[in-house]
Amino acid sequence: MSLVVQNLTVDHGAIRAINGVSFTVETGKLSAVIGANGAGKSTLLRTLSGLNKATEGSAQWGEHNLLSGKPESHVRSGVSHVSEGKSVVAELTVEENLDLGALWRRNKKEATETKQQVIELFPRLGERLGQRADTLSGGERQMLAIGRALMSKPNLLLLDEPSLGLAPLVIEQIFQTIRGIVDSMNLTVVLVEQNAMGALKIADTAVVLNLGHVATSGSAADLIADPAVRAAYLGY
Repeated sequence: MSLVVQNLTVDHGAIRAINGVSFTVETGKLSAVIGANGAGKSTLLRTLSGLNKATEGSAQWGEHNLLSGKPESHVRSGVSHVSEGKSVVAELTVEENLDLGALWRRNKKEATETKQQVIELFPRLGERLGQRADTLSGGERQMLAIGRALMSKPNLLLLDEPSLGLAPLVIEQIFQTIRGIVDSMNLTVVLVEQNAMGALKIADTAVVLNLGHVATSGSAADLIADPAVRAAYLGY
């Protein structure tokens, strides 16, 4: 099952935020989407998760059409979106936030097993199950946001700026965990990032957006080695 996006165009009123974007992500691969502010990265993810409406084009996750239906139907089809800004419910505890992610799952035994998996991935969360989410550090809240998304047992994970506002050491830890999730769970991940080098280092493939267009795409290693990409996006 692959993610196949073809000629995707999204308008915000008179502004064309995404213009004819096409790319494919194979099952079990991590694809980074990089580009400057205003390139259309977050709009792309919001459209794939059903939060924004596309003007034209198509986006398929296997047989599932990502451009029709409500966000909940995408979640039930195995698509989870972690939005920018550490999307957790501040007044709920860590455990309540995790349980919220499994709300629609009928098999409670399997949901409990998933929670154990999440705690193994993020031991810090296991130590703080009874704490309110608003008492966590920025890095812990990001771990919780990703953990909550994993509770719905997705096979496609859309991550929007998970490194935003975090300290360099924490960013490194989050990135390595994301790579670990891809490898251990055979998860397909689309990772939108301002931290272009950090994202490319853990990605299999990458898409560079510029003002809503695909400027270039290919293997992450090739893009790191490309002098034009390095000069424009990696700062050297």
